[in-house]
Amino acid sequence: MKEDIRTDKLFPKSRKLAYDARQQLSQVQNNVINSSELFISLDELQRQLDLLEQLLARETPSQREIWRRKIYELREDASSIRRQGEYYSRMVNSNLTVQREREELLTRRRRRRDVGMGDAESAMQDLAEESTSLGTSQNLVGDLIMSGQAQLNSLIDQRRRMRGVKKMVLNIGNTLGLSRQTMRMIERRDENDMYLIDN
Repeated sequence: MKEDIRTDKLFPKSRKLAYDARQQLSQVQNNVINSSELFISLDELQRQLDLLEQLLARETPSQREIWRRKIYELREDASSIRRQGEYYSRMVNSNLTVQREREELLTRRRRRRDVGMGDAESAMQDLAEESTSLGTSQNLVGDLIMSGQAQLNSLIDQRRRMRGVKKMVLNIGNTLGLSRQTMRMIERRDENDMYLIDN
């Protein structure tokens, strides 16, 4: 079957899958669909990207590098969508867990009041449950910090790659003979964009 599949035919389908996954992420964040549907789409995208990687051997060396870069960008996009989906899923699950624990605590407190448990024993039980709840909260905060660090590292890596792309574009521009004035205009636009992004 791989014989009749070509990179230039499969790549647009993969890009469409990535676009659909981004739309599904938005729907997951708005509680329109369940996050499992998003992860199914991302798994399918991953399979297609793996197939594209295998098809690279058929391409000419110059085309191979171009396709490899495009596939890499799609993989990065897919992993970013997956991280955001997992983060949102964790947040929803943690909110449900907090609500469930709160209800359990209130129910226990009412039951103890009805049974007539002593104040000291009731206070000790409440403190033990509060300690457990604080431990769970600390774990959730740790997960949030790790997720934030991963996102920040991803942005740093993207910036590094964009610098490389900028150098490559400048080299191509010089090779093609673009005028210095045009190159300065592009650089000014880049500086303005950076100013807008930073502020």
